[in-house]
Parts: sequence; C-alpha cells; structure tokens
Amino acid sequence: MIRTPDSVKRYHSAHERFLKPAIVSFFKREFSGLFGPVIRENIADALIDLFESTCPESTRLKPGQMIWNALDKNTRGDRPNRRFKPVILTLVCDDDISLLEKGTPIKQVRQNVIARLINEAYKQDGALSTRDLCLFYSEYSGAISHRRIAYEKKHQTILPHTGVLHDMGSTLTHKKMIVYKHIVEKKDPTVIAKETNHSQSAVDRYLKDFNRVRTLMKDSKDVDYIHHTTNIAKAVIKQYQQLVNKYVKEL
Repeated sequence: MIRTPDSVKRYHSAHERFLKPAIVSFFKREFSGLFGPVIRENIADALIDLFESTCPESTRLKPGQMIWNALDKNTRGDRPNRRFKPVILTLVCDDDISLLEKGTPIKQVRQNVIARLINEAYKQDGALSTRDLCLFYSEYSGAISHRRIAYEKKHQTILPHTGVLHDMGSTLTHKKMIVYKHIVEKKDPTVIAKETNHSQSAVDRYLKDFNRVRTLMKDSKDVDYIHHTTNIAKAVIKQYQQLVNKYVKEL
C-alpha cells in the first residue's frame, strides 16, 4: 500500500473551507446515487458562475478573505492628510492549500501570498506596507521584506507596496531594477514605469541619478565623494556602481 504523504494528511481537508468543495460535498452527501464526481464538479462550477454573476464580488467576502483599511495609494503614510481605502484581501485561498498539500515549502507559499495581498490592495487603489503584512502574520518586518524581495527577484518584478510607490523606507532593489531594464534590456522609460508600478517622474529621477554616478565614476571618484556631491544614499550609489562595472563597457 502506498503511504499517504504527511502533507496531504495535514492539508487536504482544508479544501472543504471553500465554496466549490462545499457544493461538491453537498451533492455527494445528499444525492450520492444520482451524480458522479465529474457531474458534481460541473454543477458546482455552474452554481458558482451563477452566484458570481448575480452577486458582485465587491459586496461580499469569501472564506479566507478579510477587509483592511489600506493606505490610499495616492497619499503618503508620513503625511498628516493621509487617506485610507477599504480593500478586500485574500489571506488564504484554495491554491495555497494545494501547494501545501503537495509539500511546497511554507516560505515559498508565503512569498506568493505576500505578492497576492500587495497586488490585490493595489488593484483596489490601496497600498500595503511591510507593517501591514507584519500585522497579518505576526512576523518581524525583516522576515516579510526578505520574502517579498525573494519573490521579486524570482519573478523579475516589483511589487507595488508603499516603499516603492512613495519612495519610502529602505527599499533599494527597485531602483537597481529600473536602471537594469534601461541600460541592459534597452527599454524606454515609459515602458519601465508601467512594468515597475512607478510614476514616470520617479523612473526619470532614478535614471538621472544613475547617470550622475556613472559620470563621476569616469573621473575615478569614490563613494564618499559621489555621496557628498549628489546627496544620493551610499547604498544606492553602490548598487549603481555594480551595474556600471558589470554592464557599462566604456568604463
């Protein structure tokens, strides 16, 4: 007999928390002699489609979802006139359980969840901060940031959290990625702005700063000199220097 993996034993029954499995279980329990598994699945899909077409999603919560007052993406969290936007966030969904059931490492699942929450809030005109995510999962900010950055590197994307949208906190990797897309992938700044969830002015500013650093590097200026001359943070200068040394041939 093939032994059932521990991950399946631990997580499989959690699927029953969601609507489709609940409908399938209902028909299996109440009409077991009338419908086979394929018919039950098809009926469940049809009922869900009917329900969603008559009950807009924005007016209700699904199992695994919550309402959160996120920062309005058009305001800054460090300003007195900041505004908030109620958003619906999916803390747990059926796909998460399927991944855990397959034995996917919890840190990888958590990366996906963090990305989903940030994107869901942004699509509803909200912006989540690292602190928001820390509150959801009772984790330290370092752990949340590490998982977010790992997701961004893996998928070559920039998630639209407050550090990126408002250029706040210690976020550095998005600046490096924007410059990389311009000097290596040869993309137009307008395209880069769309791909990285940045304003055009922010993209133009990062590219301008990069070119300032590159010009001073040609004159053999060190980090301290560049910092005092441009007022660009030393950590950002070092990232730009890495890009210059790796990809800019004229130096």
